[in-house]
Parts: sequence; structure tokens; C-alpha cells
Amino acid sequence: MDDVQQRIDELVKGNRVVLFMKGNAQFPMCGFSGRAIQVLKACGVGELKTFNVLEDEEVRQGIKDYAQWPTIPQLYVDGEFVGGSDIMMEMYQSGELQQLLTKA
Repeated sequence: MDDVQQRIDELVKGNRVVLFMKGNAQFPMCGFSGRAIQVLKACGVGELKTFNVLEDEEVRQGIKDYAQWPTIPQLYVDGEFVGGSDIMMEMYQSGELQQLLTKA
């Protein structure tokens, strides 16, 4: 595992809920990242780690390889890849995301 993949792995496994996004929770830099934050807030997520991929080009590219997922944002819960903003929205509407986020 190269350095970037190891850094990503540590972030994903060292935090319960991680969102790789453009911008941050207070100031999303794209509509998809903004929607992802809105969904997480609606789910009542208090402990959220965000990573601004615009500040680190290696992670911006590396996260796409890490999950085999071509777009950002990317949500991870309990070390597992959940999906991007469209999947998050679908899971939220079905109640599945709330269940995932409230598990002990």
C-alpha cells in the first residue's frame, strides 16, 4: 500500500463517519458535497470527520482508487464505503442511512 492509500485507510478506519468532499462541512465547494452534508445533518450525525480533497491532490485522486468509485463526495461509515451523494440521498429517503448511522 503506498503512502496516499495508507493515509486514506487510516482516516477511514480511525473515524466512525468520514466524508471525503470538496470544501468542508461549513463551506461545501460543490452542490454534491453540499447535499451530502445536508443529508448527514438531517440524520443527526454529530461526530463527522470531513476531508477537503481540494487541499490535497494526491488524496483527491487516491480516494477514487481506494473505493473504486470515480466521484466525490464519498461517505465511509465504520470503515466501509457507503457511496456518493446520490446513494446517500436514496438511502436517506428509504431510512437505510439513518439506521446505518445510529448503529452502536
